[in-house]
Amino acid sequence: MAALCSEFGDLVQIKKQLISVISLCKERGLVHSVKWASELAFALDPLPKNELPPSETFTEEDAQDMDALGLAKSYFDLKEYDRAAYFLRGCRSKKAYFLYMYSRYLSGEKKKDDETVDSLGPLEKGQVRNEALRELRVELSKKHSAGELDGFTLYLYGVVLRKLDLLKEAVNVFVEATHALPLHWGAWLELCNLITNIDMLKSLSLPDCWIRDFFIAHMYTELQMIKEALQKYQSLIESGFSKSTYIVSQIAVAYHNIRDIDQALALFNELREQDPFRIENMDTFSNLLYVRSMKPELSYLAHNLVGIDKYRVETCCVIGNYYSLRSQHEKAALYFQRALKLNPRCLGAWTLMGHEYMEMKNTSAAIQAYRHAIEVNKRDYRAWYGLGQTYEILKMPFYCLYYYRKAHQLRPNDSRMLVALGESYEKLSQHVEAKKCYWRAYSVGDVERMALLKLAKLHEQLNESDDAAQCYIIYIQDIFSCGACQDSFYQTEFTLIKVGWKPGAAGACRGEHGPALPWPVLLQEQTL
Repeated sequence: MAALCSEFGDLVQIKKQLISVISLCKERGLVHSVKWASELAFALDPLPKNELPPSETFTEEDAQDMDALGLAKSYFDLKEYDRAAYFLRGCRSKKAYFLYMYSRYLSGEKKKDDETVDSLGPLEKGQVRNEALRELRVELSKKHSAGELDGFTLYLYGVVLRKLDLLKEAVNVFVEATHALPLHWGAWLELCNLITNIDMLKSLSLPDCWIRDFFIAHMYTELQMIKEALQKYQSLIESGFSKSTYIVSQIAVAYHNIRDIDQALALFNELREQDPFRIENMDTFSNLLYVRSMKPELSYLAHNLVGIDKYRVETCCVIGNYYSLRSQHEKAALYFQRALKLNPRCLGAWTLMGHEYMEMKNTSAAIQAYRHAIEVNKRDYRAWYGLGQTYEILKMPFYCLYYYRKAHQLRPNDSRMLVALGESYEKLSQHVEAKKCYWRAYSVGDVERMALLKLAKLHEQLNESDDAAQCYIIYIQDIFSCGACQDSFYQTEFTLIKVGWKPGAAGACRGEHGPALPWPVLLQEQTL
């Protein structure tokens, strides 16, 4: 904590750096990085006039290219990318060269979308390529070998490599970009999308800069290391960023990931009060409202976002969730498809569309949607879990086992993944592994309160009456400690009688101060 506070000791200097990078990104049309840095700068106290950073110094090349750059930037802002690139040919300044290459890249992206006819669904749209990528890679590779790329062009080179699925090279280039220009958040975010596990994160040589803490906190959230992420964000708040809406939104997402719904809902409502026209992360907010079946609140959110911007990806996802909650799955799938037409790399829309196809019993389309979600982000445990469910419906247990294992690796302490794994092992008659999974699911906190019952029934099927009875007793103790209904107890007590356990032994569970129950020795030894 002390080391972190020392990094953020001079908030005035950090504010100056943010103001400078906002100007640099704005000149290059990097609007998302501008927004992120502006939100962070807004959370800090204003600077007095004498503390404002000086204007950028111009080189001789900048002066020569100024008129062409100003004209091209005006075309760029109007999305006339080919026109912008045309007037930047021959410019020698680094700023003009970046805008020239970036205009060509965005022109290719725009043509890729335009050439995709409306009759093609989002499943096919994701397979269309940007034809300009190979030419850009060749040109940028030559400049890179000559050491002529600055932080911004290194970032663009990394994006081109990622689009061409040259992921290892892309990681190295993005790391180089963060060293060349540490304050450009876009490079950090692209790097985040390519890191698959904590070991890979630790192996990277990252610059020693205050923005690295934001990146690490973001990575902890992505890698489901929620406890570490929350500690990191709390440290950032204490370091002077308590007014940052970005941090509040990230903490809300972290609580959403660990299913702390009440805390996440409270933070999203706080965020809505601070920034009522915010659309980012509102799809995650709608997921929480969906889980709680808060239909009026979800309806209000959907109408509110439509009034702000009906053609945003998040708005389409919120409307899709609303229709899904009303069991209108065809309409829900339609809105998730609209979200994917706006952004084929929208992870949440792919996963949610897979869920809707599952509801409509269209397993082949669901499998395709989940696979696209995994292509976008291999860390999406929901897509792996969804694939396991679809193959479970198709009665293909070996496939189920593979996909549930992948989901479990991403969420090792999620009882739902463990119960699903246990069921797959049970169907494959691998009873020892199934028992381990059920017991582990109970040990980490069984969300659905099904693990012990499944374990007891498995013992019962294997004629292990004593172990089955012990599991039923522990289950009874748990449901009474949390105030569960009496029907569950009597149904389980009847099962205890059936397996040969005396009712008197179970009766000790009814009272709050009954004798301690023996834990089954076999179960104590079972670990994954």
